[in-house]
Amino acid sequence: MRTYKTNPFRRWRIIAVLLAVLALVAAGCGNDDDDTSAPVATEAPATEAPTPPPTQAPEPEPEDTRGSQTTITLAVNPWNGSAANVAVAAQLLESELGYTVERVDIDENAQWASINTGDIDASLEVWPSGHADNVADFIDSADGNVDNAGLIGPVGEIGWFMPTYMVEREPALATWEGFADPALAGLFATAETGDKGQFLSGDPSWTIYDEQIINNLNLPLEIVYVGSEAGILAAVDAAYSREDPVLFYFWTPHSAFGSYDLTRVALPAYSDECYARDADGGIDCDYPEDALFKIVNADLAENAPDADHLLRAMSYSTADQIQMLAAIENDGMSVDDAAAAWIADNESVWSAWLPS
Repeated sequence: MRTYKTNPFRRWRIIAVLLAVLALVAAGCGNDDDDTSAPVATEAPATEAPTPPPTQAPEPEPEDTRGSQTTITLAVNPWNGSAANVAVAAQLLESELGYTVERVDIDENAQWASINTGDIDASLEVWPSGHADNVADFIDSADGNVDNAGLIGPVGEIGWFMPTYMVEREPALATWEGFADPALAGLFATAETGDKGQFLSGDPSWTIYDEQIINNLNLPLEIVYVGSEAGILAAVDAAYSREDPVLFYFWTPHSAFGSYDLTRVALPAYSDECYARDADGGIDCDYPEDALFKIVNADLAENAPDADHLLRAMSYSTADQIQMLAAIENDGMSVDDAAAAWIADNESVWSAWLPS
C-alpha cells in the first residue's frame, strides 16, 4: 500500500489564506459596528435672532401755518367798541392760534401811517365817513400798503343827542332849527360857554365835523371837549340825574341807550355833495350811516397768514357788540372779562373765523 505525506509548505499557505479571510471578515464587522454604534457628528443649526417688531414712524409734527411773524400788534382807538373788538381778537389769536398780541393805544388818524409801515398790523373798527382821505392815500394809492379787511359787522351812526325830557319841554329842539334860537340854545349854556349853548364832545382826535356844522348853520353853540367817551358819559349821567339840559356828540351802537332815554337831533340830511365840501370846511349836514370796517397791513397775509385769516374773517352783529359794551359800561366788567364772556358764549360764531 502506498503512503502519502503532507507537504508542510502547502499546509502553511492554506493557513495563511484562512487567516487573511478571517481578517477581512473581522475588518468588515468592525466597520459595521462603527457605523451603528458611533454617533455621526452633525452641525447644529444656527440659532436665528428674534425679528424685532417693525419700528413705528413718529407722528409728523403738525405744520406750523402761523408764518414767520409770531407777534401781532393791534390798534386800540379811544372808545369801548374798538377796545372790545381788539380784546376778542387778541384772546383768540393767543388761545387758538398761538400768537403773542400787543395792543397799542392810538388815535384813529395816526394809526393809518403806522399800519402802512407795519409798525401796527391792524385796526378793527374804522368809521368810514371820517377817513375818505386815508382810504385814498393808504388803500387806493399804488404807494399804499393797507388793505380793507372787510366789515366788522356793527353799523354805526354818529349824531347829536340829548335827553328826551328836553324835547318834551321844548319840542322845537327836536331839529337843528330850534338851536338857531339863541334863547333855546341858551338853555344849554354853562359858565364855560357864557351866552352860547354848550355842545359836549369827547376827544379832539376823533373824526368830527361839529365845528363845521355849527359854523355853517350859524348856531349859537360852543364845543367843549371832555377828552373821552367816559367823560361824555359822566357828564350825561350827572345831567340826567338832575334832568338838566345837556347836548352832546354820541353814536350807536352803544349800551348807553339802555340806560338813558335819548333823542337824536335832526340835522340837515346827509349827502355826498355835502361831504365833498369837507376840504373847504363847508359841511353843514348830518353824519352818514357808517358800515364799520377793518384795516390790516398788506404784508400780514404773508408774514402771519393764520392771524390775517382770522382778522379778515372776524365779524359779528351789532347786538354782539352791545352785549359786551353793556357788560363794560353798565356792569363794571373789564374789557378783557367782557370779551372772554362773549367768547365763552359764542363759540359757534368765532370758530368760523379760524383757518381750516
